[in-house]
Amino acid sequence: MARGRLRIYLGAAPGVGKTVAMLDEGHRRLDRGTDVVVGLVETHERPHTLALVEGLESVPRARLTHRGTTLEEMDLDALLRRRPQVALVDELAHTNAPGCRHEKRWQDVDELLDAGIDVISTVNIQHLESLNDVVTSITGVVQRETVPDAVVRAADQVELVDMSPEALRRRMAHGNVYAAEKVDAALANYFRVGNLSALRELALLWLADRVDEGLGRYRADHGIDASWPTRERVVVAVSGAAEGETLLRRGARIAARGAGGELLAVHVVRSDGLTGPTLPDLVAQRRLTDELGGTFHTVTGDDLAEAVLDFARGVNASQVVIGSSRRPRWRTLLSPSTTEEVITESGDIDVHVVTHRFAAGRGWRAPRAGLPRRRRRLGYALAVLGPFLLTEALAGLPEDPDLPLTVPLFLLLSVLTALLGGMGPALLGALASSLFLNWFFTPPTGGLTISEPENAAALVVFLLVAAAVAWVVDRSARRADQAVRAQGEAASLAGLSHMLLGSTDQMTLLLDTALDMFGADAAAVVRRPDRHRPAAVVATTDPALGTEDLGAPGLPREEADPEHDLVLVGATVSAGRQRLFAAFAAHAGAILQRRSLQASAGEAAALARDNSARTALLSAVSHDLRTPLAGIKAAIGSLRSTEVTFSPEDEAELEAAIEDSADRLDALIGNLLDMSRLQAGALVAHPRRVDLGEVVPGVVAAVAEPERVDWALDPDARVVVADAGLLDRVLGNVVENALRHQPSPGRVRVCTSALADRVQVRVVDTGPGVPEPDRDRIFLPFQRHGDAPDGDGVGLGLAVARGLAEAMGGRVSAEDTPAAA
Repeated sequence: MARGRLRIYLGAAPGVGKTVAMLDEGHRRLDRGTDVVVGLVETHERPHTLALVEGLESVPRARLTHRGTTLEEMDLDALLRRRPQVALVDELAHTNAPGCRHEKRWQDVDELLDAGIDVISTVNIQHLESLNDVVTSITGVVQRETVPDAVVRAADQVELVDMSPEALRRRMAHGNVYAAEKVDAALANYFRVGNLSALRELALLWLADRVDEGLGRYRADHGIDASWPTRERVVVAVSGAAEGETLLRRGARIAARGAGGELLAVHVVRSDGLTGPTLPDLVAQRRLTDELGGTFHTVTGDDLAEAVLDFARGVNASQVVIGSSRRPRWRTLLSPSTTEEVITESGDIDVHVVTHRFAAGRGWRAPRAGLPRRRRRLGYALAVLGPFLLTEALAGLPEDPDLPLTVPLFLLLSVLTALLGGMGPALLGALASSLFLNWFFTPPTGGLTISEPENAAALVVFLLVAAAVAWVVDRSARRADQAVRAQGEAASLAGLSHMLLGSTDQMTLLLDTALDMFGADAAAVVRRPDRHRPAAVVATTDPALGTEDLGAPGLPREEADPEHDLVLVGATVSAGRQRLFAAFAAHAGAILQRRSLQASAGEAAALARDNSARTALLSAVSHDLRTPLAGIKAAIGSLRSTEVTFSPEDEAELEAAIEDSADRLDALIGNLLDMSRLQAGALVAHPRRVDLGEVVPGVVAAVAEPERVDWALDPDARVVVADAGLLDRVLGNVVENALRHQPSPGRVRVCTSALADRVQVRVVDTGPGVPEPDRDRIFLPFQRHGDAPDGDGVGLGLAVARGLAEAMGGRVSAEDTPAAA
């Protein structure tokens, strides 16, 4: 009997829709005529899930009693007897109740598969055994129920059910995952955005690795050797030598540029085992590979280039990083280096050759020629062919020329050669010209001997003049080259200045530009230690670098400001480029100074705002808090006085004055507290469905003159999503403000209307109105229309109303009252 096929829906967290996807697949297969049975589905009383179970045959659950408690589990035996084509079994990692045949549900599924039944199941990423400790460190919750990775890997099909953290939190807030009383706790703990993002990344990476394994099997089964660069895999060939650190860091930067890039270090061991690096060197490079997020591999092979490329093709790599050869250049004429062999045989794999301080030719070098290579080649050609052609021309004359004619001609040829090709061609041409002069035109001709001393002196002068002219030409070319390079550096600095001015992250841009300009492996700005604080890395292109690495002797270092240095790793700065390096350091110092000034300006602005708010608050409180307090104190003093006898009507009036002043004081303090909570960001709204028919009457009854307020609600605009308590404060403040500016005996009207998918609550008065330029100003704290001194508030009512409305996702605005109102 053929074994059944297993299909798994994988999710990052509960609630993403795995069970729904499984049931949808069950309905789809049922519609095609497949015999589908629900072995077990955990609906968690979710209405949509319950609706999907309808129409599918379900096997009744088995009931087991354990310690006096009745538990329900999947009835494996009944499902085997029913023998459907497809069984839907939810929660693969579930632990069965004691008394079941198997301890885990995945073992039940395995038995169903052995019986030839196809199974569709679900599992969350946190239940995979290999990720258990990772999930615990992220969420702080230990997962007790796990499933071996091999079970999920062996599935014939694994499909990811994905959902963004924000969408899942919205689904939870709407009550589609947990019961309402559990939602707040879940959102504040396990279902935080950071947790869900990390779990989602784990699920995506785990499934990507499984897809990659399947791709590898497919390529092996079909004999495909060519690389399929589905993701950026960078193979770094390390020999264990000192340059390995440079290669690994360069490879890590290349891998980091692409999404999902991987770093793989490979070390080739010869089969004879007679040569190789020391073990500590290999251990250090393996440790560095791990720190850079890569993997270290060791392969055996006698042909180093072939072994590296075979490994790269085996892992489907897209790029290979290898160091430039240490072998002298003359040895490459006899046999190609490993680097050259890798380049030649790489095929469709890109090869990056990284230079390092141990590469051949990185020691002493001859001074760089100032003239272009093309001119030097033409100069050598003229130095070789010129004397021969001039000799042929002179030999064709009717009479043999004397030295006073031939020497200037050959000298002119040497000068032309020097002007064209510089020092090397000039010396070669002068030597060739002197030999031709000596052989063909200096007596005795036909030999290299000179009979007369003045002829010998003429030849020496000839060589000196040619060398002097060549030296002048070469020196001029070098100066011109230096001028060009200086112009290039100036242009680079000018371009850098323009880029920095338009960048929001200037320090990162500066360090990245320094990498390209100086060919460094890493760049950083380091704060020097002093007696008050230790050294620290302020900014770096390589987060793995610490102060110990950047404090190593020999690294190029330039002072950025009195407290910071600019440091390069993996590069040398020549004397000619020291000025450019100092300019980069000066830029870094300017950026640090700008950051410091911005921080100081921000702190000063915050202090100014706080001081302004405190000044306005004190100014307002000094009068507006004293007024109700003075009224309360005067009324109480009158009631307690023994010198005056008040009638019951007078006593009632004084008590009403006390109550009115206390209410005003309570409202004033409430607005102050709400404004402080809004400014501190400490106010949290809890929106839910609210019937305005329950809120508006209470608001109207609580205002100072409820008899002057009329209200009417549109039946289609009664229900809103808001925090009931905050909505009460918003409407109360707006209605109180309208009453304050409504001329007596005019009335204020409250009405509602539906506006697209929102509800508009209008508070209408016929007061003097507000000019359009001042309509936003009246919502500022401590502002009253016209800054009038009369009134009983500090100008916080509308500011608090707008702040509370925005906390609920609403909006408060002012507009003209229509003429018909």
